[in-house]
Amino acid sequence: MKFKFLVLGIVSSVVFGFVVKEKQAYQYKGYHLVWSDEFNIDGVPSEKNWNYESGFVRNNEDQWYQRENAYCKDGFLIIEAKKENKANPHFVSKNHRDWAQKRDSIRITSSCLITRGKHSWQYGRFEMRAKIPVAKGMWPAFWTLGIKGNWPANGEIDIMEYYRGKILANVAWKSDKSDTEWDSATQMLSDFKKANWADEFHVWRMDWDANFIRLYVDNQLLNETKISDAMQGKNQKIHPFRQPHYLLVNLAVGGDQGGEFTAAGFPSKYIIDYVRVYQKK
Repeated sequence: MKFKFLVLGIVSSVVFGFVVKEKQAYQYKGYHLVWSDEFNIDGVPSEKNWNYESGFVRNNEDQWYQRENAYCKDGFLIIEAKKENKANPHFVSKNHRDWAQKRDSIRITSSCLITRGKHSWQYGRFEMRAKIPVAKGMWPAFWTLGIKGNWPANGEIDIMEYYRGKILANVAWKSDKSDTEWDSATQMLSDFKKANWADEFHVWRMDWDANFIRLYVDNQLLNETKISDAMQGKNQKIHPFRQPHYLLVNLAVGGDQGGEFTAAGFPSKYIIDYVRVYQKK
C-alpha cells in the first residue's frame, strides 16, 4: 500500500518499505547532468532511453531475457526474475554445440535493458541508486561496453556486479597477455558492518576520465584502473576506454558465475531508483 504525505512542500511516498521523495538529481560541483532516467512514469520504461536484449545471451545463464520483466512503478524501475515454463523458440537439438540452442525450454525469465543505439558517453560520472537482490543464484549488474569493437576489445566496465555473496567492481579489455585481461576488486557482502545492508538502497558510481576509471559504492572506493594499462597491445586498434560506452542494467540468474538457485529465490526484484550520467563542465 502506498501512502502520500506532504513534507515541506515535497511529495513523498512509502514504497517497498522506504520513504521516497519526489526525485531531483543532485548537482555535483564541476559537473552538469547530461542524461538521466528517474523512472517516474508507471508502466513501460522509456523507449527514448532503453532497448532490450532477448533470449539466452551469455555466460550459460539460466534466464531468458524479455522486455516484459522490466517495468516502472512508484518511481522505480523493477527488473523481475520469475519462474516460468515455456518452449525455447530457438531450440535445435540437445546435442547442439550452441548452449542457447540445446535448451528445449525456458525455466526462468528476466530483463536486460541497454542504451546501445540510443545513448552513449565518453567520460563522466555514472551513477545508479538501487536495491539489489542477493538470493542464491541472483546476478544483478550495472555495467558498460564500448561502442566499437567486439568483446573484450571494446572494453567492459562493471560498475556493480553481485553474485555468490560478493560485490564486484571490474574492468576488462583485450591485451597481448591474454585474450581477456581483468582488473577486478571484490568485497564480501559479509564485510559490510550493517546487518541489513542488502535490504537497503545504495549508490554505485563510476568516475571516468582520460586517465582513470574509479568505481565506488556509497562513496567507498572499490577499484581504480589506470587507462594506460589497457593500451599496451602491439596490435591494438581500439582504445577501449577512450571511446564512448553504452549502459546495461540487468538481472541474470545462475550461469557461469551466479551458480545454483532455489525456488525460494523467486520472484526476485532488482529495484532501481535512478540512473544518471554527469560530465564535467
